[in-house]
Amino acid sequence: MSFNIHGVSPTASCNGRLKHEEAEPVMVGGMVLDIHATPSIPANPRTTTPGKVSYVLGGVARNVAECMSKLGANPFMISALGLDMAGNLLLGHWKSAGLSTEGIWKHQNIETAVVCSVLDVNGELAAAVASVESIEKFLTPEWIQRFRYNIRSAPVVMVDANLNLSALKSSCQLAAESKIPVCFEPVSVEKSRRINSVVKYINFASPNEDELVAMANALSGGNMFCPIERKSSTSKCSIEKLFHMLKPAVWVLLDNGIKIVIVTLGSDGVFLCSKGGPSLMRVGCEGIKPYNSNEILFNTMTTSCPPKSFSSLQDSERSSCLYAVHFPALPASVVRLTGAGDCLVGGTISSLCAGLDIMQSVAVGIAASKAAVESETNVPCTFNLAAIADDARLVYSAAKVVFHQTLL
Repeated sequence: MSFNIHGVSPTASCNGRLKHEEAEPVMVGGMVLDIHATPSIPANPRTTTPGKVSYVLGGVARNVAECMSKLGANPFMISALGLDMAGNLLLGHWKSAGLSTEGIWKHQNIETAVVCSVLDVNGELAAAVASVESIEKFLTPEWIQRFRYNIRSAPVVMVDANLNLSALKSSCQLAAESKIPVCFEPVSVEKSRRINSVVKYINFASPNEDELVAMANALSGGNMFCPIERKSSTSKCSIEKLFHMLKPAVWVLLDNGIKIVIVTLGSDGVFLCSKGGPSLMRVGCEGIKPYNSNEILFNTMTTSCPPKSFSSLQDSERSSCLYAVHFPALPASVVRLTGAGDCLVGGTISSLCAGLDIMQSVAVGIAASKAAVESETNVPCTFNLAAIADDARLVYSAAKVVFHQTLL
């Protein structure tokens, strides 16, 4: 069965606060038009190459929000668009999906963010140029403050690192005032370093390997960590060895107060990391309350992925205990990889907001990610819930603990 439920924008009560049952997850960040150039043969430098050029609706926060909407959530988007061709394409699609445009600032002086990407013949990013200054310039704390009631009433707030430092801090502070969990999406290696200014507010972070290293270096105030070399023989190392290489950087994020770190590994899956043990990982998600619980998603995934017991593992209250679970990736017929990480995050947040636990939610996120890489667009037109459930069950059943011990 296909699954693509859209809600309506929230309405405020007479005192300006959102009604409890109408609270929505809030996404703050970029809406971007992606121009994808995919060669049909390996490209040569300094000359043209035959291939295909396509316009794809993108932006990290936008992609995550669209994924969530197609899994039954009703995200509230805070962003900025120009009254230009790119902005009209993005806004037209948003309206056609039945999603609220209230939080999207639209003005003729805004030049809509555009990213031009050259992909290789395998669909992986080879090079890109990003013109996204308008997000930093126009997505200001003043604009974000207009939607403080949405933020303070949300089950979760996600910020992407396209925001400038003051906008990032404003968004996180508004959420923290009402103890709303915040998810930080790094966007890129360069922008991921912005975690340094808001880390004390962040509950969840979802870096890939390179972003993880950059974030750890930013939080450590130096260049203690080097990118993991994954080519040649290293690419064939075991999952346990790979985690051993990433473990010091993961620990820096956790030791700086981030409750849950989800490290995306491409074809090697995902590491889900926290301090303590299984129950403390659940505690890290307790702030996410399923206001608009998606019963279809919850019931389907609870049946497909019944809560998993790690009763053989003892929880540790010690602040020096690291706990990590590996989730494998799913085989996929890859079309493009650019929306995979965003759909993983969208699937995970949607599931948490529906009332699933973090283990179930990551499995759903990986299933949504598989659907994304098999699509021509960053987010599939629809999700087949039965296929998502089947894929999530495969991932969930294969999840295993790769580390659970004291580091010091």
